[in-house]
Amino acid sequence: MIRGSLVALVTPMLPDGSLDWDKLASLVEWHIEQGTHGIVAVGTTGESATLDMSEHIEVVKRVVDITAGRVPVVAGTGANSTSEALELTQGAKQAGADACLLVTPYYNKPTQEGLYLHHKYLADKVAIPQLLYNVPGRTAVDMKPDTVARLAKVDNIIGIKEATADMQRLQDIKARVDEAFILLSGDDETAVEFMRLGGVGEISVTANIVPAKTAKMCELLLDGKVEEARLIDAEIMGLHKTLFLESNPIPVKWALQRMGKIGKGIRLPLTELDERFHAELYQAMQQANAV
Repeated sequence: MIRGSLVALVTPMLPDGSLDWDKLASLVEWHIEQGTHGIVAVGTTGESATLDMSEHIEVVKRVVDITAGRVPVVAGTGANSTSEALELTQGAKQAGADACLLVTPYYNKPTQEGLYLHHKYLADKVAIPQLLYNVPGRTAVDMKPDTVARLAKVDNIIGIKEATADMQRLQDIKARVDEAFILLSGDDETAVEFMRLGGVGEISVTANIVPAKTAKMCELLLDGKVEEARLIDAEIMGLHKTLFLESNPIPVKWALQRMGKIGKGIRLPLTELDERFHAELYQAMQQANAV
């Protein structure tokens, strides 16, 4: 069910920072029309850190309602507080999400045992499929392959979004888990190689801008057509790079504004994309035929 191109969906906002429900609905419909295989609501790209609890669950609920079962919806429900992650995960289950994506607890730097107990507790408490999410560049904690292997044996934990861009890490995890455990790339720039080596999909920032190309690329990889997938990847490589000129989701929101898909709206402490990056990102958008 969870494979291929899953867009890490932005959360559209109005200039005053309130949520833009109309643009959210139109974005979801556009992604389904373009062939996106799944939607990740309120992940990092969805500004999960700046939404309050009720907004977070409401975004998940609306995405679930709009998709109406046409594609799976994965809700970002991770937090650095286990009790907060529990509340978000319970809310996502009640909202009808198909699965949850739980980032490793950030800032407080738990031990590997702490990571294991945190994720096991959540999996035991909420009967919904759960994906681990390892992104040490943002969280200051790295879930090691042995910890992933322990958690892979826990009911409800079905896979991992691995965002280290380290292909050896992928191989180390793959060697420790069974074949059914879902391996998803969390790094657009290395997603082709990740899938070539055994991943079944990616959770993508780039898919916000070129959903059809990203979906096609993943389909080709799942069919073993690596060279054809690399041709698409070359077209959109500029986006993979320039969408991180400043902290995600600053660049991707600016790009979507230029495309007319969302309006101006981002919450502090995030800011609008610095003008010195506009030309470089727009050129990458042109190269990818996004504008």
